[in-house]
Amino acid sequence: MSGWRCAVTAETHSPRSHPSIADAASCAFVTNAKDTNVRVVAGAVTLGRVEDTEHHASPDFPQVIQETLDSLPRALRDRISNVEIVVEDEPPRGSGLLGLYQGVPLTKRTHWYSFALPDKISIYRGPIERLSGGDHGRLEAEVRHVVLHELAHHFGISDERLLEIGRY
Repeated sequence: MSGWRCAVTAETHSPRSHPSIADAASCAFVTNAKDTNVRVVAGAVTLGRVEDTEHHASPDFPQVIQETLDSLPRALRDRISNVEIVVEDEPPRGSGLLGLYQGVPLTKRTHWYSFALPDKISIYRGPIERLSGGDHGRLEAEVRHVVLHELAHHFGISDERLLEIGRY
């Protein structure tokens, strides 16, 4: 299956406040409803709940991912389609990635998209924990930032566009 590969790297990540994808999409409200069309794999979030598998992900990762998804406006959450968020220990060797989107963005899907495997968002625990330096607050902010960045790619927002609007 063809698709985009977009990523946040430790080298390109900026240590600023972490805006939400809702800001980038100019949405005005936030809700805490717990229903999403996303599956998070911790080693997994399935339609609004976190499945903790035998994977050794920090317990904070699935919880922060779920809280991030829950904080999105309902209109955005309802548009998330056929995507799995996976917490992995490390990125591919030498890549320096914090997260990676692999799939077909919503803006590129056509009627031929039916029965496709889920898009995949990988969140890499190791580099995010190292970047956070043991600071729990920063860890949560970094996980949130990477999840929102990769979700932006699911919505068809490129790295270039994120840079243009100051949300990279």
